[in-house]
Amino acid sequence: MSLRRLAEAFADNSIRVKAAALDREHAIELAGDLLVASGRTTPEYTASMVDVLDSHGPYFVIAPGIALAHAKPSEFVLSTGLSLLTLAEPIVFGNDANDPVELVFGLCAIDHNSHIEMLAELSTLLSDNDAVNILLNAGDTEQIRSIFE
Repeated sequence: MSLRRLAEAFADNSIRVKAAALDREHAIELAGDLLVASGRTTPEYTASMVDVLDSHGPYFVIAPGIALAHAKPSEFVLSTGLSLLTLAEPIVFGNDANDPVELVFGLCAIDHNSHIEMLAELSTLLSDNDAVNILLNAGDTEQIRSIFE
């Protein structure tokens, strides 16, 4: 399976493993902080991600244990990309079907189309149980990056 676009989507400083989050808002803030640290967004985008949760609820908990936090394209997005936060302890997001969350992806896009192929690769990755287990159990970022090769 080729995951070239995913490898490019996760810039330096965009992955953090076994993070401690206090609650769902904090988990989203941490995923947003990784987008900022990797040069993909400004801090205002992180605030927009939390606003989406507050206004629309946890609809972005897309599969058991997996959230894809995002906000709409805006001037706060510098380039399209992803972040990944693995949680030391699962967090309840309020999504009855898919709680608790252990993996929080942060997504940012400069427009409504530039991220489609990247998301297709992410979908392929998340449909592979072995790959998801690597994400869940990784002790460092290099273990996660190894599945993109």
